[in-house]
Amino acid sequence: MKKVLKIVGGLFAIVVLAAAAFALQIHLSGIPHYPVQKVDLKVDVTPERVARGSRIASMLCAECHLDPQTGRLTGRLMPDMPPQFGVAYSLNITQHREKGIGAWTDGELAFLLRTGIARDGRYTPPWMVKLPGASDEEIAAIIAFLRSDDPRVQAAAVDNRPSQPSFFTKFLTRVAFKPFPYPTAPIVAPPASDRVAYGRHLALNVLACFACHSADFATNDELHPEKSKGFFGGGNAMIDANAQRIHTSNITLDPETGIGRWTEDQFVRAVKQGFRPDRTPILYPMQAYVELEDDEVRAIYAYLATVPRLANAVPHTPPAAAPATASEGKKVYYKYACQSCHGDAGVGLCDLRVNLKKYPEDDALIAFIKHPAATVPGSKMPAWEGVIEDADYAPLVQYLRTLAPAS
Repeated sequence: MKKVLKIVGGLFAIVVLAAAAFALQIHLSGIPHYPVQKVDLKVDVTPERVARGSRIASMLCAECHLDPQTGRLTGRLMPDMPPQFGVAYSLNITQHREKGIGAWTDGELAFLLRTGIARDGRYTPPWMVKLPGASDEEIAAIIAFLRSDDPRVQAAAVDNRPSQPSFFTKFLTRVAFKPFPYPTAPIVAPPASDRVAYGRHLALNVLACFACHSADFATNDELHPEKSKGFFGGGNAMIDANAQRIHTSNITLDPETGIGRWTEDQFVRAVKQGFRPDRTPILYPMQAYVELEDDEVRAIYAYLATVPRLANAVPHTPPAAAPATASEGKKVYYKYACQSCHGDAGVGLCDLRVNLKKYPEDDALIAFIKHPAATVPGSKMPAWEGVIEDADYAPLVQYLRTLAPAS
């Protein structure tokens, strides 16, 4: 019996040592590298493609790569990164030849966007959106935008900061997160006239709505999105710009726990303006998709109507309240969840302190808050007129003035 126990103990020790060695290898080697496939591609940069690419990039790339300090896609700390993945910095994707992507070929960019593999073979971790199912024309449009004279992509000599992936991320990149194959045949988007098919294409292959709105990033299936656990049923744990834990919403048409009681018009307002039917704001990291056309949002709604309904009551996280000792203005700031996007100090998704300099007069600042896009076309900030109570504007603006750094 003792001999048997010794053998079992020895085998157990071997298993433990092997597991420890494997874990140490993962920890030391980091994110894997993969072979790079040469893609023969030259994108014709046309105004139409640049315009379309700007829309797509504003919804996908700018969310992570736009630094409010530089006003360009120079990369930044990603404050909404789920902590289990580590600390992530997006990279400089301006046209700078050394620090950005100015020296990349169109084929190298397409290969990265499709597969997740950079031109040096480095695999980009799960926080970069890959587009294995986007149409060839959509990929070409993104590349055309990156080659354009848009101010956001002009060369900027900003150093990249190394991300610090967790052991969990390193492990997942070996067992779950893998590069996607580069397409061997052309990919064409469905016609917009086929609302369900086109809505599916937008929701799955372009905007990747399922990635956040399913159960967990770790159980998503990006090549076969419908196989993702809790597909569109929400519950994925994320954090906002103020480090508050947020769970993504169930956007199946379940009438009790999803959006089954929303009208199509209410869905359009939620997606494009950032407000639910009850006028409560949708919290960051969900942003308003102001770049989408109404018909595109309606197509997504038509597709969601075909998705199996899930009865999943997602935990509701009310916006954090300001400290009891906070000023009246700060309490208003928290009342409308401004900190969800801007953080406690006013620097988050964008640096609102810049707006304080742009609008030195209170009336002008209030007008901007009420209708941001009227002053800054394309602004993702919701239009707050009719939501913020009139009596709250004065103390809110007074508090915002205290956030501006001393000149």
